[in-house]
Amino acid sequence: MGTVHAKSPDAEEPSNKVDLNGLKSQRDEEKKKKHKLKLLREKLAEYRARSLNLKMKGIKARVQRVHVDGLGRTKDDIVINTVSDVFEASDFQSVILKIHEARSRLEKLGCFKNVGVFIDTYRGPDAADDGIEVTFEVRELNLLGAKVNTSVGNNEGTVSTGGMLKNIFGRGEELTCEYSHGTKKTSSFFTTFVKPFHNEANTTITSSIYQQGSEAPWSGYKEIDRGTLLTLAFSSAPSVQQKLILDGAWRHLTCLSRSTAFGVREQAGHSLKIALKHQMQVDKRDDLVFPTDGVAFTIKNELAGLGGDIGFLKNELDMQVNVPLPGDFVIQGSLQAGHLLPLRNNKTHCIMDRYTLGGPTSLRGFEMAGVGPHSDGNALGAEMFWAAALHAYCPLPLLPREGSFSDKFRLHAFVNTGNIGDFVMTDDYKHNLETLIRDMRLSYGAGLAMSLGGFARVELNYCVPLLLQRGDRPNQGLQFGVAADFL
Repeated sequence: MGTVHAKSPDAEEPSNKVDLNGLKSQRDEEKKKKHKLKLLREKLAEYRARSLNLKMKGIKARVQRVHVDGLGRTKDDIVINTVSDVFEASDFQSVILKIHEARSRLEKLGCFKNVGVFIDTYRGPDAADDGIEVTFEVRELNLLGAKVNTSVGNNEGTVSTGGMLKNIFGRGEELTCEYSHGTKKTSSFFTTFVKPFHNEANTTITSSIYQQGSEAPWSGYKEIDRGTLLTLAFSSAPSVQQKLILDGAWRHLTCLSRSTAFGVREQAGHSLKIALKHQMQVDKRDDLVFPTDGVAFTIKNELAGLGGDIGFLKNELDMQVNVPLPGDFVIQGSLQAGHLLPLRNNKTHCIMDRYTLGGPTSLRGFEMAGVGPHSDGNALGAEMFWAAALHAYCPLPLLPREGSFSDKFRLHAFVNTGNIGDFVMTDDYKHNLETLIRDMRLSYGAGLAMSLGGFARVELNYCVPLLLQRGDRPNQGLQFGVAADFL
């Protein structure tokens, strides 16, 4: 039997133990001190800024002369309209603000490489005591330029190269010739002329002549479009962009192989489509790729049948809502829907006009265009679809965020659902809703997403299809996607 030794509570014993509670409280105190010091510095900087603003407001000043140095091809009228409001300033602070705004507008004209500003007292014969002379020193863009860039869309990367003529007529006009080639054997050639109108609505008119070729292996066809585009773009309100597009295209549809389904093969040949399109986009998100707050939606309408043998009315909706949660979590809900209505005046439409659903950028957990009607392994598309998703995003744990490389990544979990088909709608809304949700598909999963250049993203997800129908092509397991727009 062992012996028990008792010791009085007053006795001391040397120990190598670390007082974790003491260290924790010491760290908390240091954090509090740093936080207080940061607040003190911010208040001091704010006080100095206010004092400086008060001093600047008290200084009388007005612009008596504006000189723009370095003009060559650029016309005087757009420069005068851009800088004229600096004469409205009445004190030194407003002078500085007006000059800064004028410089920003000059940089956005599409005429100059860079813009410098110099401020001096005005020494002319009619100089006032508070008179100021402002000199904008500009450097015009070279007339001839070249570009090579990359873009991402529809799970495909594209490399583009071309040449351009900039500021051709002195008001920011641009002529571009561009050839692009994609990773999925798509290719295109565009010749585009852009005419900006330097007004409050940022109006531009764009005309294009193009040839564009693409393949749709999920449907077994190849398409070549040759046509012209005329686009009017403008801002109708802050964060609201609108476009009116007139598109005339001669289209050639061919089969990719002998195994292409007869349902696709019978649509091969030439067609002519002349369509009028309208697009309205509202974007109030705080980021394009990983928004933490805000709403965005796009409405597209297309009326084909102004000429040629193709005729239909298309309406599409794409909406996204982001809600921030504590702990840097974000809940995101998105909805996409489209409806094609054939015209009843001897016009037709073909497979390239119809909708497809499924793939890593739309309904995850299914192959590309793997949802909906199929024939001999080829997707036939449909006249109506809808898809919705609910996401939960969070940053990578235990890693720094702001300004670090890890800030380009997000973990996310999702639930996707949707349906596609040639649904027949009636005046009975309850019947329509039952029709749309009948035989709907459902999938869920989780993965890692990475931002690409602040305009596109890459996703690697593990997907589990939960609800599917006969003929669908599910893709359970890892799924890779890259695009600018995801469901």
